[in-house]
Amino acid sequence: MPKPRLSLLLLALSLLLPAAADELSRTIELVKPSVVGIGSYLKTRSPALSFIGSGFVVEDGLTIVTAAHVVNDLLRTESGDTMGVLVRDGDSAQFRAATVTMIDKEHDLARLRVRGAPLPALKLGNSASIQEGKSLAFMGFPLGMVLGLRQVTHRCTVSAITPVATPTISSSKLDTKVLSQLQKSSYVVFQLDGTAYPGNSGSPLFDPDTGEVIGVVNMVFVKGVKETAISAPSGIAYAIPASFLAPATK
Repeated sequence: MPKPRLSLLLLALSLLLPAAADELSRTIELVKPSVVGIGSYLKTRSPALSFIGSGFVVEDGLTIVTAAHVVNDLLRTESGDTMGVLVRDGDSAQFRAATVTMIDKEHDLARLRVRGAPLPALKLGNSASIQEGKSLAFMGFPLGMVLGLRQVTHRCTVSAITPVATPTISSSKLDTKVLSQLQKSSYVVFQLDGTAYPGNSGSPLFDPDTGEVIGVVNMVFVKGVKETAISAPSGIAYAIPASFLAPATK
């Protein structure tokens, strides 16, 4: 027979797990209206609306945060389309044109500005207080247009707080991007054990209890060629701490 103390501990844990799940469910409903798709609109294209990444609303409800590489990918297109955000409106999508107000290439962060009525905004949390082992969640659009404009939530754990760039095993694996990062001052990012996909870039990493944003998903560890990020995901993702957004939000 199990010892009495062990039985009481197991009972307490069994009671806490459903409560934690209920808390996350409530938080998801609060966070969901603030998570948008980052894409473009072109009347002559089919479909006219397209998005390739995720973003979220902060501050006054008209500022959108996403990953810089998502914005750069959109800016590189020369088809005459209009960049903006896609907001889920029931079973349809509302497109709102946006202008770029900030691109921080070093930390892979960008800010967009939209017009119109303010959207529900998320609050930035204290990312400096996060320790390894902390349970978090992130929400976005894992495969972009493939799954449609329906927010998807993933649980994760901060498995490591690690430098953004580490030396490769062999010099043959060094490329321009890695060399550029190694030459800059190092900073730490959150390594997550959650499965993220290319469309998750720009997703908010948030506290499941409060909904406060702790970081911005920016990178997925890829095994082999880039296509394997979808066919054989590594289950390792990275996020930029929200503290790098703080100076611009004052």
